[in-house]
Amino acid sequence: MKNLIIVRHCLADGQHKDSPLTDVGMRQAHLLSVFLAENEFAIDKIISSPYLRAIESIRPYAEKKDLTINTDDRLQERILSNEPVDDWMEVLEQSFSDPNFRLPGGESGNDVMKRTNELINNLRSEPDISNVLLVSHGNLIALLLSRFNPDFGFEGWKNLQNPDVFLINLEEKNHIVKSLWSN
Repeated sequence: MKNLIIVRHCLADGQHKDSPLTDVGMRQAHLLSVFLAENEFAIDKIISSPYLRAIESIRPYAEKKDLTINTDDRLQERILSNEPVDDWMEVLEQSFSDPNFRLPGGESGNDVMKRTNELINNLRSEPDISNVLLVSHGNLIALLLSRFNPDFGFEGWKNLQNPDVFLINLEEKNHIVKSLWSN
């Protein structure tokens, strides 16, 4: 595998796994489709979070290019806690500075990276693919980008957009991370 193209989902109507895209989010998905179709990467495979907002974000592109949207639970949103969290922004920041930090019923940053790394390692073993497009959620994407660019972290997460697109070149020794999307 040569490149990972990482896509954060478009604007959605809530955080539930079945939350659909808003009207603005649907327009964003179509703009995203045009943008991806015009880029220089021939996408070999699309893998999305099973959450509706992620699938709806990439569906116009997949249909345009006649590609299957594969879903994978390892790309689902990170669970901070199974209980409501009042100070969730502080908790999230702490989770970026301490990758082992975990609230009851939640996932640590290391937990998320373990499942994401497993997916990436599986993809690397597929000889016939060069460019894989992954569709996921802000928290997971920020942790993934931090793996390849340690400076990304919590501040990078705060600057993510809906949608957002990043390229990780896996051929380069230092794994170049490049932001591709701009408003």
